Amino acid sequence: QVQLVESGGGLVQAGGSLRLSCAASGRTFSSYAMGWFRQAPGSEREFVAAVSGSGGSTYYADSVKGRFTISRDNAKNTVYLQMNSLKPEDTAVYYCAAKSTIVRVTTPRLYDYWGQGTQVTVSS
Repeated sequence: QVQLVESGGGLVQAGGSLRLSCAASGRTFSSYAMGWFRQAPGSEREFVAAVSGSGGSTYYADSVKGRFTISRDNAKNTVYLQMNSLKPEDTAVYYCAAKSTIVRVTTPRLYDYWGQGTQVTVSS
């Protein structure tokens, strides 16, 4: 069992930055690929970014490429999402998730564990 707890959300103006954190407990953190997803009201949960267990491979949605950076610190059992140049359309609840393989990282239903989410609101 893996427990995930997100933090770092909040209200920010367009063009600003936020860093989300996701602290994990339970089984060996480095054996899991980690992903960030987001869900806006009335929309489906969408992939944002993912990172392999070692941190050596990263994946991004086209909508955030060049603005967001995913990273992990396996010594701290934590994955991060640095979000820069935020836009109002980035407003959503952001979730971190863990899966045991690095394949098909963009598919939410293939993730094994989820956090409770943290709200990010970007004002125009």
